[in-house]
Amino acid sequence: MSRTRVCYVPVVTYPDVVPDDAVLAAIDFARALPCRLHVTAFSVDVPHIASPLGDLLIDIPDMIRTVEVRSAHDCRRIQELVVGRVEGLVEAEFSIQPQSGYPGFAAAREARYFDLSLLPWAKGATSVQQVAQTVVFESGRPAIIVPPGAKSEPLNHVTIAWDGSRVAARALSDVMPWLSDETRLTVLTVVDEKPLDRKDLAGTLVTHLQKQGIDADYRECSLSGRTISGALQETAIEAGANLLVMGGFGHSRVRDFVLGGATLGVFADLRLPVLLSH
Repeated sequence: MSRTRVCYVPVVTYPDVVPDDAVLAAIDFARALPCRLHVTAFSVDVPHIASPLGDLLIDIPDMIRTVEVRSAHDCRRIQELVVGRVEGLVEAEFSIQPQSGYPGFAAAREARYFDLSLLPWAKGATSVQQVAQTVVFESGRPAIIVPPGAKSEPLNHVTIAWDGSRVAARALSDVMPWLSDETRLTVLTVVDEKPLDRKDLAGTLVTHLQKQGIDADYRECSLSGRTISGALQETAIEAGANLLVMGGFGHSRVRDFVLGGATLGVFADLRLPVLLSH
């Protein structure tokens, strides 16, 4: 029985507003999957905190109203942007959700009801990146982080960063339902970043994939003075892949994340769409 997959796109409007090109990149990427979309824009609802000095020095209520009005306006503007983009191309729902606190955990909870999250990304937008991190590590669902300018094209070539770990195996499993019979899968191993359990990790996986009828090959690369995330992304781009798949290393401490090197590098400098599983 065939079923329709639904992807989730969370959009924040405070303190950083997700740039329009980042939102559109995530929306456009949905056409490559394909899927239906559910987009949630989070507006800010600031709780009033009484000051012992009242409003003698600063008109706090007016400041709160200004922030809330601006956030609500951005939500409606983004809704119009999304509706105009998907019309006739992708079936989409849009909701606006007021949030009095950090929206990341609300987004992660909502993401659990969908097959996959498509996360807009913006360089230097700290709150946008924090929400993306929270969804990746707290939702229990796979997520694709999409940079501005990502092309909307079929997933005809996917690379997976493979080190034989549990999270890498989870990432491989999570991406498989989204691949078509025409998709080529390249297994990518960085040979000098850390000790590996065996020398033929990539080749062994390729053999198993080929037995399943998957068009698979492998590449090995070295750091060559690059960061691990830089090496993975650059090699994937050189191979002509339009998606990099990798396991996400990290754990939460309240709202702060301690991330593994490759994961941290992806969030800091995203160069192509990356599927992260945790």
